[in-house]
Amino acid sequence: MNANTPLTGLLPTHAAGVSHAHESAVAQVAGAVHYIDDLPEVRGTLHAAPILSNVAHGKLLGVDSSAALAMPGVVSVVLSEDIPGDPMLAAFAGDEPVFAMDTVQFVGQVVGVVVAHTAMQARHAARKVRLNIEALPAVLTVQQALDAKSFVLPPVTVKRGDASAALAAAPHTLHGTLEVGGQEHFYLEGQIAYAMPLEQNQWWIYSSTQHPGEVQHWVSHALGIDNHAVRVECRRMGGGFGGKETQAGHLAVWAAVAAVKTKRAVKLRMDRDDDFMVTGKRHPFAYEYTAGFDDSGRLTALQLQMAANCGFSADLSGPVADRAIFHSDNAYYLQDVDITSYRCKTNTQSHTAFRGFGGPQGVILIETIMGDIARALKLDPLDVRLRNLYSDEAIAGTDQKRDTTHYQMKVEDNILQPLLSKLELSAHYRRRVAAISTWNASSPVLKRGIAITPVKFGISFTATLFNQAGALVHVYTDGSVQVNHGGTEMGQGLHTKVAQIVADELGIPFVRVLCTASDTSKVPNASATAASAGTDLNGRAAQFAARHVRDNLAAFVCGLDSCGAGAIKFKGGQVFSPVATRSFDEVVKLAYANRIQLWSDGFYRTPKIHYDKTTLTGRPFYYFAYGAACTEVVIDTLTGESKVLKVDILHDVGRSINPAIDVGQIEGGFVQGMGWLTTEQLVWNDKGYLSTHAPSTYKIPTAGDVPEHFKVDLWPEPNREDNVFGSKAVGEPPFMLAISVYEALRDAVAQARGDGTAVRLTAPATAENVLRALQSGA
Repeated sequence: MNANTPLTGLLPTHAAGVSHAHESAVAQVAGAVHYIDDLPEVRGTLHAAPILSNVAHGKLLGVDSSAALAMPGVVSVVLSEDIPGDPMLAAFAGDEPVFAMDTVQFVGQVVGVVVAHTAMQARHAARKVRLNIEALPAVLTVQQALDAKSFVLPPVTVKRGDASAALAAAPHTLHGTLEVGGQEHFYLEGQIAYAMPLEQNQWWIYSSTQHPGEVQHWVSHALGIDNHAVRVECRRMGGGFGGKETQAGHLAVWAAVAAVKTKRAVKLRMDRDDDFMVTGKRHPFAYEYTAGFDDSGRLTALQLQMAANCGFSADLSGPVADRAIFHSDNAYYLQDVDITSYRCKTNTQSHTAFRGFGGPQGVILIETIMGDIARALKLDPLDVRLRNLYSDEAIAGTDQKRDTTHYQMKVEDNILQPLLSKLELSAHYRRRVAAISTWNASSPVLKRGIAITPVKFGISFTATLFNQAGALVHVYTDGSVQVNHGGTEMGQGLHTKVAQIVADELGIPFVRVLCTASDTSKVPNASATAASAGTDLNGRAAQFAARHVRDNLAAFVCGLDSCGAGAIKFKGGQVFSPVATRSFDEVVKLAYANRIQLWSDGFYRTPKIHYDKTTLTGRPFYYFAYGAACTEVVIDTLTGESKVLKVDILHDVGRSINPAIDVGQIEGGFVQGMGWLTTEQLVWNDKGYLSTHAPSTYKIPTAGDVPEHFKVDLWPEPNREDNVFGSKAVGEPPFMLAISVYEALRDAVAQARGDGTAVRLTAPATAENVLRALQSGA
């Protein structure tokens, strides 16, 4: 598709629906954009580096800073007693200290920071600080946490029907376990904050954060001052993926506390190793399940225990684990189901948000069960999946249909059957299944596998209060437009899409609209840019703000031309009335001269959503985004190595605001998900030390891992809900398409073994884990 080709049915004068280049793309390629570490530093800026615990759990008896303070360039050492406000972070659970105080709870916990004239001086000195720690027993695994009943939050259970009775009556049952590892965010720009004192105890914080409002709240809480005295700004991040939703706040607080003590501006930029050691990851999960099913492969009962490794504090583990429950059905109707979710406290990094936010951990389990059922019955896994899809089929003996989730939300926009059927045909799935079987029969070492897996992903924050957004639109007297909204740009193209929406609302060219840095002094109390809702929320708020200005201009032109306001049209940089045609710029100048307001705010809150946090029932999502992927892989049965050979994707983004950006998000999400399930293995040793804390030991996918055949098509239907431009969210849903890689690998293992037994493949499916699955199924 040409970069400026409009979608069918749209005039070229429209900005939305066209693949405009990312608003910063040219400047980024030229190295001309600013990230926080590129900003000019004010005179006297100091640099901080964290002092890290080297014990997983213990009593902190003392801190000896003398050697560090004697080093060249060192100005100060900042510890918990230097915090002017609350020594506990303003996280919702209130269970995480700013700096470790009486105890340390994981290897890498920040005890304090060293402040020096340069970053390298601070880092070298931080390693000279001696910690006196009396070691205590540590909980390092999910099983240890379950045995010790060590939880950051109470367990949660969701039920429908009678799973025990349904299992007893089921013609077939399967019992299994699964372990799925975590994932490091590995953003290109590491965590960073720059705290600058202003006059009268006011603060300007530059933070690489997905949630400037929360950083503002955390900093003011730690400093003991009002929110209005703290301004947080973020022009862009070099990647976030959820890792900068809450945990960017830690660095901002540490830098601000250091700045209070030294009375100087302080920058804190983590090096990669420290970033690995300090920050949380995707939550590792462990599962135990029993599934009942009939001869056709239809699931009739499910008992499921999900145990999330949350690390030492709650962070966002509650809503992450909740979303895993919500997505444990994925695309399938669960009739009699009993799910218990444990939120395990361990002495590791506090795990946090990551693209998909618990959804992938729910989806992979049910897809594993579908694959197990197919192999147990010697059926094609796609046929089993199709048999279990949500549908309007009536449930025998009842007046109910197979269209309502286990949390009591009706699936009203279901396109699963036609979407999967279309991908099955376009990817030539049946023909390839037969070809792979033939190929495997004559290949003693290399074995291929294939799988199609669907995705049904709920869009909205599960914490209902976050489903709101604000924006400001300013029209200047030359006709140019500036937009500021509460969302943050992390490379996903949010500012580009918002600018397209505003351009269309005002009927002006895309190039006349500029989105500025996210800033708490402009839009207050903004929600995090997360849950895939950045465009849904902020795009709509900006659209409403632009509409207010347009309505002002329309009323003004109506007065000039003595016509109805509804007769005024804005398009192509022109303003049309029944009497005259004027340029948008001319109308703006005339309006200003007549004292017409040329700026406005906009506010949006997501409609229809509600649910009971106690029972986890209701409608937590505004709509669902759908997709499916067909993946073919090959494994080496001697080494366990694997390679993705072909990927075909059909994904639902509604009516795309920017097709090129959406396809890029689909491709990137898939590859990141592929990394989670194949190469990205986090390893903690028996002392709680993260052994994989650098690119030398932690392997993200590279360009060489992307298959040559990588085809992405968009589902051609607008959102059935009244969402901005008819679009659907695209940030997180594609991540789960990569579960097709995992299922294809299990298919290859099953074909290599040829014994028809269940394939127990621990994720990520590293060469070691593939070999284990080949040899024992464990």
